[in-house]
Amino acid sequence: MTDPFGTEALRTSVLAAWRGSPTRFREDANAEEDLRIGGYRDRLLVELAQNAADAAGPEPGVLRITLVDGELRAANTGAPLTAAGVAALASLRASAKESGVGQFGVGFAAVLAVTDAPRVVSVSGGVEFSAARTRLEVPELAAERGGDVPVLRLVWPCSEPVPDGFTTEVRLPLTVDLSLDDLAAEVPDLLLALPGLRRVEIGSQSWERFVTAEGVVTVGSSRWLVEQVSGELPASLVQGVEHRPQWTATWAYPLDEPLGEDVLHAPTPTDERVSLPARLIATVPVEPSRRRVLPGAAAWSVLESAAALYPALARVPAWNAPPGAAARLPAVRSGRPPARRG
Repeated sequence: MTDPFGTEALRTSVLAAWRGSPTRFREDANAEEDLRIGGYRDRLLVELAQNAADAAGPEPGVLRITLVDGELRAANTGAPLTAAGVAALASLRASAKESGVGQFGVGFAAVLAVTDAPRVVSVSGGVEFSAARTRLEVPELAAERGGDVPVLRLVWPCSEPVPDGFTTEVRLPLTVDLSLDDLAAEVPDLLLALPGLRRVEIGSQSWERFVTAEGVVTVGSSRWLVEQVSGELPASLVQGVEHRPQWTATWAYPLDEPLGEDVLHAPTPTDERVSLPARLIATVPVEPSRRRVLPGAAAWSVLESAAALYPALARVPAWNAPPGAAARLPAVRSGRPPARRG
């Protein structure tokens, strides 16, 4: 079998590190376990959608989720899998997003909540991971942990066709019961937060994202008035490969019914509660769990820009807004932006 992404070299490097230092093996196993049962335990669709949006490029993409022969499959349009993307998949700690080519990053660990043998197939080639194959490579190290091994460190090539009309598909042989209806409930919020996607299909259901000239975004039956600002952080504020200098901050105000309690989306849900009647979607640096904002000058710079943008929502057209909309838009006081710890 051909190896277009150089997976043999990646495996050789990881195995040499593990055999030279069993401590490194335990560190990798522990790090992956933390992601599997911690921050990424309930973020499967979020991360698959984020990957699809990153792959889409300048044209919004399509994500299709299906169940086939006991596998959850997530097919997307856009850029195909690259060597940089494969290296990011197998690194646990790195992301290729800053290069604009390999869409997968550390969030791919979310798949471990439902499988121990994920595959990614693309028009450019495919790769697979396997807990079983990893155990065969390092039986002594695996035995020390009762057979528990890192899944996303050793990668092998595979060759499978991609569905017509798509460039890449993630295939997850399920180790748990999973309902497509449960995933479907998350789609409207994801489409609002991810302008890189124009349509999401789950089973027989489909949702599309439309934007009017007035800046109203429609997702399903929900309408949102959207205001956005973007920019680029100075080099002194950018730290680490997960933090790109380009940033955006978006306020989305619901035009049909009140929002209720909500959280900061970065761009997908965090645990940071927001006390205003509009959703804040901002590309701020977040902790590895992606549930908390990473404190620092970069985060405050983006959030302060978001606070300055908030009053623009006062332009809600009276004929388009729910009763009392203007009265429900409190002013933002000067100082720190309106996000608070939960």
